[in-house]
Amino acid sequence: MDLKRVVITGLGALTPIGNTVDELWNSLLNGVSGAADITRFDASNYKTRFACEIKDYDPLKFFDRKEVRKLDPYAQYAMIAADQAVVDAAFDLDTIDKNRVGVIFATGIGGFTTFLNEAAEYGRSDGTPRFNPFFIPKIIGDIAAGHISIKYGFRGPNYATTSACASAGHAIIDAFNYIRLGKADMIVTGGAEAGINPAGIGGFNAMHAISVRNDDPKTASRPFDKDRDGFVLGEGGGAVIIEEYQHALKRGAKIYAEIVGGGSTADAHHITSPHPEGLGAMLAMKQAIEEAGEKLEAVDHINTHGTSTPVGDIAEPKAIVQLFGEHAYKINLNSTKSMHGHLLGAAAAVEIIATVLTLRDNIVPPTINHFTDDPDIDNNLNFTYTKAVKRTVNFALSNSFGFGGHNTCIAVKKFTE
Repeated sequence: MDLKRVVITGLGALTPIGNTVDELWNSLLNGVSGAADITRFDASNYKTRFACEIKDYDPLKFFDRKEVRKLDPYAQYAMIAADQAVVDAAFDLDTIDKNRVGVIFATGIGGFTTFLNEAAEYGRSDGTPRFNPFFIPKIIGDIAAGHISIKYGFRGPNYATTSACASAGHAIIDAFNYIRLGKADMIVTGGAEAGINPAGIGGFNAMHAISVRNDDPKTASRPFDKDRDGFVLGEGGGAVIIEEYQHALKRGAKIYAEIVGGGSTADAHHITSPHPEGLGAMLAMKQAIEEAGEKLEAVDHINTHGTSTPVGDIAEPKAIVQLFGEHAYKINLNSTKSMHGHLLGAAAAVEIIATVLTLRDNIVPPTINHFTDDPDIDNNLNFTYTKAVKRTVNFALSNSFGFGGHNTCIAVKKFTE
């Protein structure tokens, strides 16, 4: 069976450092941190009092009041990012075959804020079960994919993927496989998350997973730094339109890049800690490169998972050195989470956008907030600290790993006919 080529023709993003793709990219290149004191709720009694929130966000700019009541914030973020991507892809909704356009959209947790608010309201009641009739539709993880499908009338594959912080990675890889197998012409894919709420912050605090650097939030996300103390929680959504190459060619689409491989593995080690030698991560990268039909030496750039956690930031560089050997030191690595924070189930979507734009512009965004080398990390690796670096990038990887030992790696290359 001949596999189809798969290209990226549309991008959309709503993030803590930019409410559009252009704003996101400008912030990444200039090393802008999205971390600040939490405004969503009173966090004064929490161990962590800051996060990477979306700035200047008003749902009524995008939805009417009736729609807002039906949409958890995560679904709002998903629809906004998807709308941007659809507009960017510039296809004619009246002429495309909507039976062959799908939506595969991820979330790690789903309607977390809605669940928390409804439970709190019930707790304040006299015990009589009174719930919003939209309670269940607002919290389920597949509902964003459903809303996007309904809005545009897309009748192709439609579902959500959930694998913690690898969720959007799995969504994009699934979409890639549907198209290259000829089961769809185009898929709206990506992920969204809205976990900045009392339970989200409190729960991650209880796990000792997030930073408590309240005195200096903007430097709290410190991937690969000796003094890192956890990730900074973010929120938002990222969407990409992926399309069969001939379909894109016929309609004269703008093509950003080509997806050429996807790796998906398990650590089979621990529910929250990665394999200490990065075994699952190494296998995912190896799978993606082999599927792309490329040599290890072809990789120019890796957007790492790089969350700023004590254990994870040691395992991933070990995996890179183990897989690439001497070539590892010629690759520009980075962690854009140092700027936009960790968007959980949406992380891979926002980060594949950054990786695609790196290919387009031949410039690698920095890993900010590096102050002290960690002796447990190979510091001869090039983490692109502090400032963006111009270099030719023809082939790149984007890594995302999740609680439960889930690993994804997406391989993308500069588009050539």
